[in-house]
Amino acid sequence: MSLNDISSPSDSSTRLLEGPALWPAQAHTPTVLGRQLVIDRGEGSYVFTNDGRRLFDGTAGLWHANIGHSNPELAEVAFDQMKRLETYHIFARFTNDKALALGERLAEISPFDRSKVILNSGGSDAIDVACKLARRHWQREGRSSKKIILSREFAYHGLHAYGTSIGGLDFNREGYGTDSLVPETARVSFNDPQHVEAVVADVGPENIAAIVTEPVQGTGGVNPPVPGYLEAIQKICRENDILLLLDEVITGFGRLGTMFAAERYGIEPDLVIFAKGVTSGYAPLGGVLVSPRVWEPFYVDSPDTPIFRHGATYAGHATAAAVALRHLEILERDLLVPRVKELETVLRTEFDKLAQRQAAVTDVRVAGLLGGVTLADHLKAEQVCDDLIELGYIARSLRGNTIQVSPPFIISDQELTLFVTAIEQAITERENR
Repeated sequence: MSLNDISSPSDSSTRLLEGPALWPAQAHTPTVLGRQLVIDRGEGSYVFTNDGRRLFDGTAGLWHANIGHSNPELAEVAFDQMKRLETYHIFARFTNDKALALGERLAEISPFDRSKVILNSGGSDAIDVACKLARRHWQREGRSSKKIILSREFAYHGLHAYGTSIGGLDFNREGYGTDSLVPETARVSFNDPQHVEAVVADVGPENIAAIVTEPVQGTGGVNPPVPGYLEAIQKICRENDILLLLDEVITGFGRLGTMFAAERYGIEPDLVIFAKGVTSGYAPLGGVLVSPRVWEPFYVDSPDTPIFRHGATYAGHATAAAVALRHLEILERDLLVPRVKELETVLRTEFDKLAQRQAAVTDVRVAGLLGGVTLADHLKAEQVCDDLIELGYIARSLRGNTIQVSPPFIISDQELTLFVTAIEQAITERENR
């Protein structure tokens, strides 16, 4: 069956769009079947469709292709590792050398000292681990009522059961029979510390295990923190004995011009959740950096020491770890994290020009190489992004009628300027229809 094949059921009253066997993710299937772009090759900041189109990857895939596509160094290191050992699990007495080496490297660059590292297969996995570990921490301390995880309006924390439950985007939580798959969750304002204080007081700090936050909200609309917000959240956590979980799945490994957003904003979390940028998507890998406060009780030399009952077959996958190690070398060698600071200046300048010239642009937001362009209600960001495809650029529409901009770190100043120019052209052409 070809990509665009459509068949109808025998019941003529209902037209069934079957399409290919692969179920598209996060899609209203009737509006994407027959319109899907098949990406079959990548090169640097560009991807190519199977019908020959060359597209600038203005979103770095799903926020992850930070060093661009088809880097031969990472392909070679994966090949070499697979020839030697594809992987071996890290349960109990067993481990593998690449997982050990990656753990040491991540601890070296962690935003807090003496980190321990839990590895798994991606960001949604890591959110589950972090939330479970936060609850396990308080259960071990005998404070069994501390179960609730607070999260922000418009937050996105993946789509596993825990990530769905703590997400602040209602459309990701609807249709599962209850308001939340994991019931011990509650929402706080995405920008008002006083509301967070009020929720903590109402729920009771004795019932709250953790507050989890993205430093810069991604899928929620590219929302940088208002000045003082993250600092206030940290203060609330410290004063009320609540763990602070920082979801750096998007922001980690240079996206904001520092290795972690915790450094940019001066935050000292208890757990850091990471994924995407640790390998630039060249291998599925995520994990959690764990502070001494949380890990030390599990390392006490005693027969009574508790076990954190969590692990996955591919945790510490040797090939993924080898790819991550080389990827981190490339980030450092090629000075890509400081390069993001330079690109932030370019993006901010171009966005300011865009906002001045286009009345349909109601807001622009920039943090590192993350940008959001919000459009007036009469223009639909999704339609503008469709128009951008025809101009040779990939962007993505997000909550709040926002266009996402998050290209690879390897782009030139000129490429970034041309991308914003294309966004302006797409807006103008849509306005003139």
